Amino acid sequence: MASEIPPHLSFRSFVNALKEDGDLVEINDEIDPYLEAGAIIRKVCETDNKAPLLNKLKGNKDGLWRILGAPASLRRDPSQRYGRLARHLALPPTASMKDVVDKMLSAKTRSPIPPRTVKTGPCKEHILDEFDLNQLPSPFLHQSDGGKYIQTYGMHIVQSPNGKWTNWSIARAMVKDKNHLVGLVIEPQHIWQIHQLWKAEGKDVPWALCFGVPPAAIMASSMPLPEGVTEADYIGAMTGTPLDVVKCETNGLLVPANSEIVFEGTLSISETAPEGPFGEMHGYVFMGDSHPQPVYTVAKITHRTDAILPVSNCGRITDETHTMIGTLAAAEIRQLCQEKNLPIKEAMAQFETQVTWVALQVDTEKLRQFQWTPQDFRKRVGDLVFSHKVGYTIHRLVLVGEDIDVYNFKDVIFAFSTRCRPKTDELFYEDCRGFPLVPYMSHGSASPTVGGKVVSDALLASEYKTGVTWEIADFKHSYPEGLQKSVVDRWQLWGFNA
Repeated sequence: MASEIPPHLSFRSFVNALKEDGDLVEINDEIDPYLEAGAIIRKVCETDNKAPLLNKLKGNKDGLWRILGAPASLRRDPSQRYGRLARHLALPPTASMKDVVDKMLSAKTRSPIPPRTVKTGPCKEHILDEFDLNQLPSPFLHQSDGGKYIQTYGMHIVQSPNGKWTNWSIARAMVKDKNHLVGLVIEPQHIWQIHQLWKAEGKDVPWALCFGVPPAAIMASSMPLPEGVTEADYIGAMTGTPLDVVKCETNGLLVPANSEIVFEGTLSISETAPEGPFGEMHGYVFMGDSHPQPVYTVAKITHRTDAILPVSNCGRITDETHTMIGTLAAAEIRQLCQEKNLPIKEAMAQFETQVTWVALQVDTEKLRQFQWTPQDFRKRVGDLVFSHKVGYTIHRLVLVGEDIDVYNFKDVIFAFSTRCRPKTDELFYEDCRGFPLVPYMSHGSASPTVGGKVVSDALLASEYKTGVTWEIADFKHSYPEGLQKSVVDRWQLWGFNA
């Protein structure tokens, strides 16, 4: 029974857990997948509201499909702000973002646990040879999008020709016609790398796209893991449990057995079609911004009874592209810096910057032991991160001291605004790979793919030499702890809001 599987290992159990948490709104009115579903999801994301489960979509036929929107967005309750992400990882709903990051990185020090192949699973309850993607209730999410973006929170599965590297990843895709999708396959993403390997072989790529996968799996597929790492093994190590997988009907790929919906087919190495525009993670839709991208052929659909399609409606903060893509890139940046013995304690992508910034908390005591100049330290950090895949989507690194909480944007912008002197305390990079989805790259005044990155040093001179020479003028730092507690204990009695 799905209810017996923990939420991080079953999407259906995850939906039930949200309901138990009081974090789900079930809508039984008929909802139009053309814009109406998107409007509901976008409003949820921008108000940190409960996840919407749309049970009656216009065009739903024979169990295809319902929609769960905002599956990893934020909760309004400050004590459970990251509760939806926590449910992806078997953490308590009160987990902090640091807890989430630490859990995602925990597999780094554990042995991989390969998935377990089973004969069948819930994703095989219905097998379709005949279907029309145009007729299914695929969401049209923003009024200026180029098509129906069915793929926003599903997981592509591809494998290298030699079978040694299987990659699970998220990349957007829209409906092209009756049985084709077209979506982003861009350098240096791993799906692009594997696509290139098959292109060298002269063969189309065997492919599957799984919707409603185990939540731990979708988290790992968002993470910029090193080339060659198989996400299924990483998930096993992180959770301590092998994932159940089942063989596709039309190729040899293995997919999570309890997936809600599975598309099977091929990714073309030669055929392309116009893709876009789309309202992306940085909060813009550029009208008419369409480019040729590879075509996916959907040969077969398998699905669970009364299947649920998860949908992330990207845009202004905060949705899954920020809570997952940004956060997990920061986690890998932290890991990379620590592996290279740079004095970095914590890292966080700031939601308020549409996750184009990552703040790095520096161990200043260790920094002083190295006796590096500020110029040398900035260059060491920038050269490492901006030359590596983990820094691909990030355009500003902000270096801060231990008194700054990198998980709190108010702290980060306070340090950046008061401790980083423009230009003097910054190192600019114009010769590294840039992220073309950032609007000032793709629609700016310079190269859309190169440069546009900076290390902003918000460490004051004394932090390099002797240590902190100041006290922050705020409630936490300017008063004795006993007085703080006395004021807090009487706060609401006096009539103030908590």
